[in-house]
Amino acid sequence: MSAPHILASPGGGEEFKAPGLELFEFAPLWDGAPSWLTKPVLIAALSVVIVCAFFWSAFNNPKLVPRGVQNVGEVGYLFVRDQIARPMIGKDGDRWMPFLVSSFFFILIINWMGVIPVMQLPIASHIAFPIVLAVTVYVMMIFLSIKHQGLVGYFKNMMFPPGLPKPLYVILAPIELLSNIILRPFTHAVRLFANMFAGHLLLAFFATVAYWFLFEKLTGLGAGLGVLGFLMTIVMTGFEIFVQALQAFIFTLLAASYIGGALHPDH
Repeated sequence: MSAPHILASPGGGEEFKAPGLELFEFAPLWDGAPSWLTKPVLIAALSVVIVCAFFWSAFNNPKLVPRGVQNVGEVGYLFVRDQIARPMIGKDGDRWMPFLVSSFFFILIINWMGVIPVMQLPIASHIAFPIVLAVTVYVMMIFLSIKHQGLVGYFKNMMFPPGLPKPLYVILAPIELLSNIILRPFTHAVRLFANMFAGHLLLAFFATVAYWFLFEKLTGLGAGLGVLGFLMTIVMTGFEIFVQALQAFIFTLLAASYIGGALHPDH
């Protein structure tokens, strides 16, 4: 008999079961609905609506002296421009602001859906969503690289950076090819997925501990564990909000870095 079992059910009741992969399995929204029409898809669509509504509300009728939502929108725009677009892309950064602002706020909202009551699911914890986002950036990077450097120039700049001893290219060229063609989109997607997956699982675990030991199977011994689970749920929720925002920033920063590298390979 496990320790959680002893703490929670001295009379021999059910055993505590930690949440697992079933957290990420969703049936269609209603009987007869298409199999793809699930809660994650609904949250993704809702996130798109929220981002569009926010920026429409902020900039549909802009004032010379910003107030309310326009103020928040301008702060968000300037943050992406000054911390992501211009440092990573340089003088061409402003031209990419529509894509970068949309990407940052969309990922931010789908991540924050993990701590919003009722929603409670960061859909980037489903690997399909980060893959689609990363592949979009990857295809864009390849297209821009070939457009601005030419097909031969792209592979030459990628595999044979100038200024190095020629024998070193024997080792460096295949590593750079593997890194740029395979590892770059893979790590771009997995970094976002892994952080959201692990964070959601941790939050669910502490919330389940609190509910189980304080409400479902309240005992004198288990109450302390339940209180600890409750406090950890609050602490981890605050930490998760920070991580979710940080991952939106990192994903967009890397996307801008790849675009900047495609436009200006000499940098």
